[in-house]
Amino acid sequence: MAIRRSNRWSNKFWGLVLGCAVVAGLCGAHTTAQAEQVRPAGRAVDFTGSWQFALVNTTGEDAPQPGDHDPAWRDTRLPHDWSIGLDPVEGAHTGAGTGFLPGGLGWYRKTFTLPRSMAGKKVSIEFDGVYMDSEVYLNGVLLGRHPYGYTGFAYDLNAHTDGTPNVLAVKVRNQVPSSRWYSGSGIYRDVRLVVTEPAHVTRHGVQVTTPDLATTIKSGFATMRVATTAVSESSAQAEIVSTVRDPRGRIVGRATTRTALAAEPSTATADIRITEPALWSVDQPNLYTVDSEIRVRGRIVDTVSTRTGIRYFAFDPDNGFSLNGVEMKLKGVNLHHDLGALGAAVSMDAIVRQLRIMKSMGVNAVRTSHNPPSPQFIRACEELGILLQVEAFDTWRAPKVKYDYGRFFDAHSSADLREMVHAAKNSPSVVMWSIGNEIPDSSSAAGPPIARRLIDDVRAIDTTRPVVMGTDRYRRLPAVGSPQDQILQMLDGLGLNYNNASSIDELHARYPTKFFFEAESSSSTSTRGYYQDPDQLNTGENYTPGKRNTSSYDNNLETWTYSGEYGLKKDRDRKWFAGQFLWTGIDYIGEPTPYNVFPVKSSFFGAVDTAGFEKDFYHLFRSQWSSEPMVHLLPMDWTGHKPGEPVSVWAYSNADTVELYLNGKSLGERKFDTKTTTYGSKYLETIEATGDDKTVTTGPFPGSYTSPNGSAGKLHLTWSVPFQPGRLVAVAKRGGVEVAREEVRTAGEPYAIKLTPDRRVTKADGKSLTFVTAEVVDRAGVVVPDADDLISFQVRGGSLAGLDNGRQESAENYQASSRTAFNGKALAMVRSGQSSMITVTARAPGLRTATTLVAAVGGRPGQARDADPAPVAPPVLAPAADASYSGAPATIPAAMLDGNGSTYWSNYYLKRATGLLPAVSRAHATDWVSLPVPEGGPVGSAQVSFRTDTSHALPAAIAVSYWNGRAFVPVRDAKVERPAGEPVRITFSPVRSDRLRLELTSSAPGTTHGFLGISEASVGR
Repeated sequence: MAIRRSNRWSNKFWGLVLGCAVVAGLCGAHTTAQAEQVRPAGRAVDFTGSWQFALVNTTGEDAPQPGDHDPAWRDTRLPHDWSIGLDPVEGAHTGAGTGFLPGGLGWYRKTFTLPRSMAGKKVSIEFDGVYMDSEVYLNGVLLGRHPYGYTGFAYDLNAHTDGTPNVLAVKVRNQVPSSRWYSGSGIYRDVRLVVTEPAHVTRHGVQVTTPDLATTIKSGFATMRVATTAVSESSAQAEIVSTVRDPRGRIVGRATTRTALAAEPSTATADIRITEPALWSVDQPNLYTVDSEIRVRGRIVDTVSTRTGIRYFAFDPDNGFSLNGVEMKLKGVNLHHDLGALGAAVSMDAIVRQLRIMKSMGVNAVRTSHNPPSPQFIRACEELGILLQVEAFDTWRAPKVKYDYGRFFDAHSSADLREMVHAAKNSPSVVMWSIGNEIPDSSSAAGPPIARRLIDDVRAIDTTRPVVMGTDRYRRLPAVGSPQDQILQMLDGLGLNYNNASSIDELHARYPTKFFFEAESSSSTSTRGYYQDPDQLNTGENYTPGKRNTSSYDNNLETWTYSGEYGLKKDRDRKWFAGQFLWTGIDYIGEPTPYNVFPVKSSFFGAVDTAGFEKDFYHLFRSQWSSEPMVHLLPMDWTGHKPGEPVSVWAYSNADTVELYLNGKSLGERKFDTKTTTYGSKYLETIEATGDDKTVTTGPFPGSYTSPNGSAGKLHLTWSVPFQPGRLVAVAKRGGVEVAREEVRTAGEPYAIKLTPDRRVTKADGKSLTFVTAEVVDRAGVVVPDADDLISFQVRGGSLAGLDNGRQESAENYQASSRTAFNGKALAMVRSGQSSMITVTARAPGLRTATTLVAAVGGRPGQARDADPAPVAPPVLAPAADASYSGAPATIPAAMLDGNGSTYWSNYYLKRATGLLPAVSRAHATDWVSLPVPEGGPVGSAQVSFRTDTSHALPAAIAVSYWNGRAFVPVRDAKVERPAGEPVRITFSPVRSDRLRLELTSSAPGTTHGFLGISEASVGR
């Protein structure tokens, strides 16, 4: 069994030391701009290479472009997010909501030449996304401004084609706060040069639909309607040829239309019959391609390929959602757009990895909270079989933060919304358009006219999908004729944020022609590998620095939120309810609820953490959303417990029976009951009161969520297990036959690093990513669950793109070369180079080094020179005051030593009531504090002033231990003196140590008056 170690490395240290990151575009060498010679080989030219970047400031103050020879210019490649490579800092221009990462003002420039052969061609530049407030210049002339950071835009270029260099410059300004979450800064999506003849298909000029598919498919065919919009600078008679290819690339249909082209766009429409089409679905995402050719005088002058799918769906107010005639729930998650250590910079590999993790949880839908997604994200969803609700805005006219989109909404929202729809209109994944999230204007008189305009903007382009919005303003029925009532009457359906069961039933009854779903559900927070108060439905937060985590027992809830189990049951029991989108599928940078303190910089809401490592919450949803047999045990840590200590063990499973074994001995079976919803669907659940809904005041289970069938219960099984080191094994059974098992094992001392790449073969293209998991393991290969070793990574044949560990409380730089393990794990994102072999090496003091190899197809033989920086040595830091738990931001351990008797450490907390649960404030049975010993001792006494008031009481018992370099061990001959009205004095046989620990036992555990507090503490000889 491993000895628990103190958290050795301070976040303050990492904010100072690991800020020396190797970040493309920030730490590269200054070079003179070299002109790229553009040689078009097709319609679109990748324009992401050979850029230079200069970060002018991190305040966002406006500033001119640096001079040509300014040393601030650095080579970079797009996509690029400059903020992710900066250190998290507290300051006037950062905040918890955006992960304490600065924005600022940056300039990009690219020098290029065009060949004479491009004279007379139409040349334009397309940006998929720039965050935000961008200005684009060509050869010093302003082409245009685009404020919104999440929509694409394009400008025509009047560029030199005689060999004279052209200079494209982009100013990007991100004044923080411009968003409620981390947005990133820069040209973070792809850029391309588009070269066409004067006669050509317009941007977003092809629209593919399949009218009346639900009827025609019964006769064995689909009608693919292809509408192609084209222009010509001079009048021309043209043929538009549309060719359809099936998922195997075979031509299955073709149509030709003739039209007169002119300077004003015109649209030609063709209907193509597809016999026995392969439908796109979440299980079989079959994709078709439509090639649209413009022919003038028999010559092909332009070709555009459009990917699409053949499918039909419906949202029925009484029967919920169906796809291709099959009823199903939307098993959805919300995802913000950051990619962990990559920040906002788009990477197809990173997007696919995130979505595959979600798909493995049982997810079939994503809400793009709260902005239009990148083209790569849409493409990945199409290929993986994931449905999409594409969302436009987090704000309309009324702003939520100082510099957000509200500044530009009136002038730009229609154009941005149309761009969003055009960009995704052909995707089979998209089943809903959302015009906003939690919009303050929606409850004011200004709201209905804005909503009407936005809905009309969408329907002017696409009438095949419903228009919805996500909202937190319908938890009570709106008054008839109110702005909320008017807007709901306009919408096709409504996404509800955190409504309880009774409120959605009331809405369904009031608005029977509208469909409803949960746009944001649960918001239960958790930290991977941290567990607290399993007997409580809600818990307080730990504010001790270095321990700012939240519990993984689905029991840390804010006032507006509810447990994951509650949301799953509410959705399951209502056939008419279309489904839910969990907030969130993955932790994201920023918005670190429930904390608002540096350096807590990422959210706690996700089912997996920012590194992509699964939390227990992932397995709860997998047990309800996946049909593959599974069982999962929590806690995942079977190491950090005292012998004999009762441990609350939970099992999530989609099997009806789970048997638990400890070291080969059965601890008994636990069973779910098989129940049936009122509409005939079977499900597994225990039968018991749950206490999770105080609004239920009648029926057989008052105070508990009760299904319409009259039953209540939990979605997990429980045991109370006295801890013994060894193996804890859960065996899931169906009909008495084992179908799945999982085990957790007690870890020994850290011994080695284990590296596991997510692939063994990649592409040597300079941008493909491999995700390498680093685990700190003992001699038997068991992950050490509290390991926090500093791991240094070196890469040959490629480069480090970023490091992460999923820890929310961390000031480590995402793009440094070293990262601490968090609860035994870290992640390295490795970018390929030009070599045919990538070697990744991980080192940590005192641990066996690990190396792994990844082959890179298309690369040159031989190893590239290792250019990574030397490993960072772990710091030696003096111990500080510490505590197992601090109940509030101001009552942290340092208050015991500040010499101010009015400040104090305390484990007192008060968790406010939620909409479903009462407030909670229950004293822990035990907690500990530790005190630093000056110069390592010797020490033989301690003096402690305990706080006593209506919430705090003297401890019932005090036990003293000291750190011997490996563990805390009890002192000998301890005596406790408690003179009335005086500090408590503790004496013991002197020891040499750098810290003492006081184990404190509450005199009234579980009450509101048994908390512990210390205003002053000191140690002596």
